[in-house]
Amino acid sequence: MDAASDASIALPVADAGLSAADVAERVAAGSTNAYTPDTSRSVWTIVRANVFTLFNGIVFACFFVLFVLGRWQDALFGLAAFANSIIGCVQEFRAKAALDRLALLNAPQARVRRDGVEAEITPADVVIDDILILRAGDQVPADATVIETRALQIDESMLTGESDAVDKRPGDEALSGSIVVSGEGACRVTRVGADSYANRFAGEAKRFSLVASEVRGSVNRVLKWMSWIIGPVGLLVLNAQMMVAGGWVQAWQNGGWVQAVVNTIAALTAMIPLGLVLITSIAFAVGAAKLAGQQVLVNELPAVEGLARVDIICLDKTGTLTAGEIAFDALQAMPDAAAGVADVLAWYGAAPDANATARCLRDPFPVGVALEAAEYIPFSSARKWSAVSFATGPVGTWVLGAPEMVFGDAAADPTTDLGRIVTELASSGRRTLVLAQAATPLGSGDAEAERLPATLVPAAVVTFREQVRDDAAQTLAYFARQGVGIRVISGDNPRTVAAIAREVGLDVAEGFDARRLPEDEAGLADALEHNLVFGRVTPEQKKRMVLALQSRGHTVAMTGDGVNDALAIKTADLGIAMNSGAAATKAVARIVLLDSRFSHLPDVVAEGRQVIANIERVSMLFLTKTAYATGLAVLFGVLVLEFPFLPRQLSITDGLTIGIPAFFLALLPNTQRYVPGFLRRSLAFAIPAGVIIAVALTLYTLGAMALGVSEPELRTGSTIILAIVGIWVLTVLSRPITRFKALVIGAMFIALVAVFTVPLLTEFFQLVDPGEDAAWLVTVVTVLTIGAIEIVRFFHRRYVARALADAGSLGGGGAGEVA
Repeated sequence: MDAASDASIALPVADAGLSAADVAERVAAGSTNAYTPDTSRSVWTIVRANVFTLFNGIVFACFFVLFVLGRWQDALFGLAAFANSIIGCVQEFRAKAALDRLALLNAPQARVRRDGVEAEITPADVVIDDILILRAGDQVPADATVIETRALQIDESMLTGESDAVDKRPGDEALSGSIVVSGEGACRVTRVGADSYANRFAGEAKRFSLVASEVRGSVNRVLKWMSWIIGPVGLLVLNAQMMVAGGWVQAWQNGGWVQAVVNTIAALTAMIPLGLVLITSIAFAVGAAKLAGQQVLVNELPAVEGLARVDIICLDKTGTLTAGEIAFDALQAMPDAAAGVADVLAWYGAAPDANATARCLRDPFPVGVALEAAEYIPFSSARKWSAVSFATGPVGTWVLGAPEMVFGDAAADPTTDLGRIVTELASSGRRTLVLAQAATPLGSGDAEAERLPATLVPAAVVTFREQVRDDAAQTLAYFARQGVGIRVISGDNPRTVAAIAREVGLDVAEGFDARRLPEDEAGLADALEHNLVFGRVTPEQKKRMVLALQSRGHTVAMTGDGVNDALAIKTADLGIAMNSGAAATKAVARIVLLDSRFSHLPDVVAEGRQVIANIERVSMLFLTKTAYATGLAVLFGVLVLEFPFLPRQLSITDGLTIGIPAFFLALLPNTQRYVPGFLRRSLAFAIPAGVIIAVALTLYTLGAMALGVSEPELRTGSTIILAIVGIWVLTVLSRPITRFKALVIGAMFIALVAVFTVPLLTEFFQLVDPGEDAAWLVTVVTVLTIGAIEIVRFFHRRYVARALADAGSLGGGGAGEVA
């Protein structure tokens, strides 16, 4: 055994663990922890969500009816719906494959004792009766019973909802999925695989889940409304079409019911915004796929919406603003310090449960004299100190921890020697720890109660330096330009955190000491509104700070890499973890930065804004169509008029003025910050525009009938009006027109011209020359409709601008074009 091992306070080897033969026997019996729940939705779930829907049922039923009637030309919408389902499935299958593959690459390791030797294995290789060795930062891979412990504390909040860490003693249960907060221990595995606590709640274990999403909720709300409307409206339209055909009896006798059914199906299928559902799914999936290519793993696709809504990002300093790697800087001994400082620091650096800061002491303070601990209080992120008394060697009790947590306000008082040194060093951006000594050793009661000695005196101040990430300043500058607020939340000294914050460009004089934060939510929220940098923050405070910001209407993202960030990351609207961080933190995050580069965050936010802002834009196309289709159905049903379109003719406008361009518009750059009210803003344009179009087509139909225009000519005129107005709506919603948008709109217009001029297409879509009288009527109605659409858009833009301005006044404005 080497000196470092001698110096550590390792757990006694009371149980050597399983032998190789024991492990082989359990593997043969299938008693392993091998369990692979889907990291995303199952294949059946994806197929069911994209194919077996209410509206797909209506569409395919209509398709089947037309096919049976021999009117397959009018059943084109069915093929489109079928293609939509296939595209949606393929997109989500690809996203699922990417998520599964990336999640497997980031599987955590498990530490076991076998044949008396510690080894790291994959969690799937853990077997029943294995001895798990748990240390701070580990995630328990299988259910186990504690058999050895040294101040072991486990956070079970992700399983039980209990936020306080639980002290574990021999005989207690350690649940799979829980996190070791401090101390160390050994546990015997009792349940593995599908029987373990975490895996029994498979729904919680799945990484891919349809989280709460205003966009999805809004789309589903529209579909629900239409499901209530479509039945009565369908009967109204069918009755009107049968009456136009001569009445129900005569229509059944002379075959007029066939055209009545075709007309009714045309009205019903036009009312269903199937494309909007598809665009939403694809936009989420494409956004996640693009981010995966930038080393950003999106564990939950609807989290892309969260990216767009974020208006405050809470950053953990270590590993986010700084590289996460710290190094020993200097040791400043206090006057009259007791002998043994170097040996004590060497013991702390070599301890098996040493955290990243303590491990930095190993090189500058190598173990020279092996020390044996008599009593030991392990480091806790809540206490921010640890203490030890030795059986031989340096006498008394030695405490290593944050100065303010060991000596209270005296550590920040510049009139004292300790306060002066700590204040100066912390203000320079260095991380400071104090090594203190008490003359009396720790008693067993002190260790059990985790109680500091009463007569501590400072022996030395130890400083560490951190490297600021070279991309941190430009990343924070991006957020400032985008109106996203920044809060730096750290467990370090407030002065140290403020110094780092100033180095990356934040205008902050001093950090706020979290020990002075109000306990009530309102007071805490006020403090967070008026301060940017917080130090000495405990893990529970981080969670409370996120909740306080949310209580003020903010959409909060939380980044971090340590176990102490897990609670806040889980609570935030958008949890972002560094891949270099603890496995438990990555498990609860919705987004993982696979290369741990903070500079990806602007890409993450920008991608989310692009996806959601463009969904809002294209939703107005689809909802306008739903509005005018519903209006037409009601008006023609009430007025008992023959529906002015064949299903195949509506396929022209659906595809060329809505469906195809929507795919392109949904992928365009857009930096506007998403604010709540997506459906209200979309309907504010769609409903009045849809009503105008429906009224215009009704007036055209009445006018054409008065002029004696034949039914084929009337339908052609209606199709021309709807095609031109549809292209104009597309143009209006695409402003400002860029070169790419002009190309898309131009291509759609050329395609429409081809449909109305190429003989093969005109014959298929039953388009004829509308005649001179009808042509004049078409021109007048089209011009007036376009003028009315422009008026609606003018007032709609003012309404949206007001909404965005209000959102900006409440928590940071967005940039970019008004939808």
